[in-house]
Amino acid sequence: MINQLRYVLWLGLLVLLWFNYTTWTAQFAASAQRAAVARQAAPAPALSNTVPQTPTPSAPVRAAAAPPAAPAAGPVPKVSPAPNAHLAAAPVIHVHTDVYDLEISTEGGTLVKADLLHYAKVQGSKARVRLETTDPAHEYLLQTGLTGAAGADYPTQAARFSAARLDYRMGASGVLRVPLTWHSGGVTVTKTFVFHKGSYRIGLRYRVDNRGEAPWTFAAYAQLFRNDPRTKGSYFHPTSNAYHGPAIWDGHKYVELDPASHEYHHFSREVTNGWIAVPQLDFVSAVVPPAGELFRFTSQVSGNDYLLAATGPNHTVAPGATVSLAQTLFVGPTLHGQLVKTDPTLGYLDDYGFFTILARPLFWLLSRVHGVTGNWGVAIIIVTILLKLLFYPLSEASGRSMAKMKALGPRIKAIQESYKDDKEKLGRAMMEIYKREKVNPVAGCLPMLLQLPVFIAFYWVLLYSVELRQAPFIFWIHNLSARDPYFILPAIMAATGYLQFKLNPAPPDPIQAKMMMFMPLIMAGLFAFFPSGLVLYYVVNSLLSIAQQWHINRRIAAATKRAA
Repeated sequence: MINQLRYVLWLGLLVLLWFNYTTWTAQFAASAQRAAVARQAAPAPALSNTVPQTPTPSAPVRAAAAPPAAPAAGPVPKVSPAPNAHLAAAPVIHVHTDVYDLEISTEGGTLVKADLLHYAKVQGSKARVRLETTDPAHEYLLQTGLTGAAGADYPTQAARFSAARLDYRMGASGVLRVPLTWHSGGVTVTKTFVFHKGSYRIGLRYRVDNRGEAPWTFAAYAQLFRNDPRTKGSYFHPTSNAYHGPAIWDGHKYVELDPASHEYHHFSREVTNGWIAVPQLDFVSAVVPPAGELFRFTSQVSGNDYLLAATGPNHTVAPGATVSLAQTLFVGPTLHGQLVKTDPTLGYLDDYGFFTILARPLFWLLSRVHGVTGNWGVAIIIVTILLKLLFYPLSEASGRSMAKMKALGPRIKAIQESYKDDKEKLGRAMMEIYKREKVNPVAGCLPMLLQLPVFIAFYWVLLYSVELRQAPFIFWIHNLSARDPYFILPAIMAATGYLQFKLNPAPPDPIQAKMMMFMPLIMAGLFAFFPSGLVLYYVVNSLLSIAQQWHINRRIAAATKRAA
């Protein structure tokens, strides 16, 4: 029975290996499938030129004062004749806020560049993280507009807008409005982007003024186009396994429209109270339609390109009338607070996998401690101490059992020598001594099993929380979400593991004892490429466990000496 504790340790190691293996195989298979899709894709018109189109209605679907109506079933995409080269030729509006350096093209009012001023692309460099871009190798556009029946003129992403000026900067008011204007046939559309200080939420407002002689019917749309080459997952770079691609909230659940899956190559679904998004590690671009309106979400894939669109219901503006519409955009880091403030369901983009139920409160606690300390590494140390206190009763029971087992070591070894040729008698003798001395050889298993999910949840928090991205600690640790550059923490982890091995009862089998002696080195090798914040947690937890076990061993030894 003494060996069962070792089996639990092996089980914990196998669980960690299983998580890494399944992640790697899933990403490898997906990469292979995506590569095959890219090779087989036939030449097609550029998806970025696609404009959602609604059929000509036989009667107005929505008047200026009418309630929301559903979009016509299956709007047929049409391809604009205007190539993307026109984006480079069209004048660009520069927008500067405290968090953004943006560019909006006057062709369609397309968001063609979004630099996030608070996030360096590489730690220490001046280059900022860039989401939207016209770089042909990684083209990424957020296109918005109004569309309608074929043959009519609409302010789509191919239409030319005018702007009062080409440079806007956030002022003391903390609110910045960037209006663009389009005219055709007596209809004037004013499209206004609204920015707020410190926020990655962007308001999008439309004002449609019909001074023509006939009703004007339109539908609002927004779409995210991206050229997104697939990445290969690597054990040595855990973040390479993070999902990047189109995703939606369908009003009930979060769905990743993985481009590797053929079912999402021509996806279409009617959704109320949903949103579309293109998440990547730590960052996202999203479109949140108005609540309560039925939108059609569509996805198209061509090679490495995909287009995710949301098209709303038809609206009809009578002659002499005016209609106003609003949508919400989000372009920036997956900061949980800002996501849920924009829309409560956007919080699902900040996902921690199967262990979200543990990771969420763990991150909440880390955030609160960080708010006091101002250092994420110190916050990890304090939270580790708090978790150790939480598990103290279980750890105490486990430690006492381990100490008693260590004290019984010589007697157990003598019994094993006496009955080495009779397994049945050996088993009975071992059970008798355990019963007489009130020792449970598997009492140390429960705390380890209970702490394993917390450990894995910590892994997800450190790896996938943008708040910890490039977060420094002290000395040589400049990024808690990346591996230790000099492997000092893994070396300390191996040393603490060896000390724990020495403090605990040695396995009776010499071969098993040697294996357990090398286990700390094996674990340190596995953890060498994990986030240094996770290794810091493990080291602090191990040091606390060593101190606790040493104290318990002294107490048990003193009690045994007094009893003798």
